[in-house]
Amino acid sequence: MKRRDFLKSAGLLAAGAAVNPQVSSAKTILDAVSPSDGDLNKIDLPIRSLKADVDKPVTVIIIGAGSRGNAYSKYADMFPEAMKVVGVSDILDHRLKYLSDKHGVAPEMRFGHFREVFASGKKLADAVVIATPDDRHYEPCMKALELGYDVLLEKPCAQTEKECRAILAQAKKYNRIVAVCHVLRYSPYFIAMREVLRSGAIGEVVSIQHMEPIQYAHMAHSYVRGNWHNSKETTPIILAKSCHDLDMIRWLIDKPCKTIVADGSIHLFKEENAPAGAPLKCTDGCPHEATCPYSAIDIYVRKKAHIYVFDLHGKNDPESIMAKLKDPAYDNYARCVYHCDNDQPDHYVSEMVFQDGETAAFSMEAFSPWGGRKTRIMGTTGFLEGDGSKFFTVDFRTRKREVWDKKLSDIPEYRDAGHGGGDMALARDFVEAVAHQDPSRLSSTIDVSIESHVMGFAAERSRKTGRKEKVKV
Repeated sequence: MKRRDFLKSAGLLAAGAAVNPQVSSAKTILDAVSPSDGDLNKIDLPIRSLKADVDKPVTVIIIGAGSRGNAYSKYADMFPEAMKVVGVSDILDHRLKYLSDKHGVAPEMRFGHFREVFASGKKLADAVVIATPDDRHYEPCMKALELGYDVLLEKPCAQTEKECRAILAQAKKYNRIVAVCHVLRYSPYFIAMREVLRSGAIGEVVSIQHMEPIQYAHMAHSYVRGNWHNSKETTPIILAKSCHDLDMIRWLIDKPCKTIVADGSIHLFKEENAPAGAPLKCTDGCPHEATCPYSAIDIYVRKKAHIYVFDLHGKNDPESIMAKLKDPAYDNYARCVYHCDNDQPDHYVSEMVFQDGETAAFSMEAFSPWGGRKTRIMGTTGFLEGDGSKFFTVDFRTRKREVWDKKLSDIPEYRDAGHGGGDMALARDFVEAVAHQDPSRLSSTIDVSIESHVMGFAAERSRKTGRKEKVKV
């Protein structure tokens, strides 16, 4: 038998789909077990409606009217009987006006700086949604809890481990609900994956291999040019981008993490790799623009990717986008990726050990043609592998194969629900938790969300020191 045929029969080439961007994952995953090994049965788990079970609308103030603030406020558009936006805060006048006008917010409930929301010392709504930049999560969250608000808090919770722990203590002190926006675990895909694991379909979980391919243009947009390019101004990329993934691993294993070790660096996006003659900005006549995959002109103007940051409101013609790239308010997105003050690693690996010896390996990779997640889970009696939209299981003894492959596009309310349905499902559960004052309506307590943040801070310490870190919660 040839080596390749042996690897294929052993399923090892298929397993490589989770870590090798060159492998076509969807076909290979389902080919991991020969069709002669048995029928492929459907895993049929119900998907909850996005409509919240409430008697009256929960009133919210959106603090931060950018991309994420708009995303969560969308729930009020979909289900006005469940959520009502009564206030908006943003320091950018055009964003404040746009979201306020959209929801008919009264003039006296339109705030600039978030401190204006709390200036009266009175509670003005049932809850606040904190969707400000990373360095402005802590202060409004602490003040909101003090005044009696329940909080939907965009991740990461805060810039330091100390601040994250303080938010946890504040939530307990004032007995308030804090839902951290770990939206992936609210998506039907990951909910089904967790239910399958909890059912014992693959026995006891022994180890997880999980990969987050960021996608090359997304990396350049967000973590080289964009808001999260500098870890000191925001948070390390393991938290800014991948706290979703650490949280997901913790949530799937459902046990405390004991130790973590990590490594990673900037391989490409640094000054010494700039091609000869490359100017500071792509819009300054770069001689390499036609061939550079990270060209701002190619990503934004031609491909029209990530243009939500430009506040175009429908004017997405090439001329309008190019004008934004030359506007001082947005021209950081025109910068050459080799001439930025970025410090975020473009590849990052981490290994974890959990309470009963379970292990997990995580890989964050910038150099990929696609984004999403790839997951393999090894159990004592079976195996699970998923590509972010579908997953399958194999039973070792019977060779029985089962697949979860729900088409969310077939469910009208899920067609544009964000993060595989996770955005609006989180909003639904948060609204229910607030309406019923029942935090158990969320996928986990604030304690678990903070624990996964602590894992991220420990990973970053390990990356910088080269030592294995204990995770102390």
